[in-house]
Amino acid sequence: MKPVVLLVGRLPAVVETVARELEDLPVQWLDAHNRDEVVSQLESEPDIATVVMGAGLDDRVRGDLIGVIAGLPPDLCIHVKDRASGPAGMAPFVRGVVLSELLGEYA
Repeated sequence: MKPVVLLVGRLPAVVETVARELEDLPVQWLDAHNRDEVVSQLESEPDIATVVMGAGLDDRVRGDLIGVIAGLPPDLCIHVKDRASGPAGMAPFVRGVVLSELLGEYA
């Protein structure tokens, strides 16, 4: 079974592009763009292995989402991307997280 990664980002197009750019990884991608979608994904998909949050979200939204994710079982790692690398840095950031955390043997 493939690990499941929840990608959280403000812009659906960026999240979709990241998943498409990383098709080579043996991962199932889920996406969410706001609080309600994050809660829905976490409640409906018990196999989420980790969460990666993009930099396009406002700091208050990111803080709220971190609290929501941390408050729901299971206990998940939450990776928050920097802003300096911009949208183009999202795919390399996600690839690094997946390779180091979930697919270490493939790195």
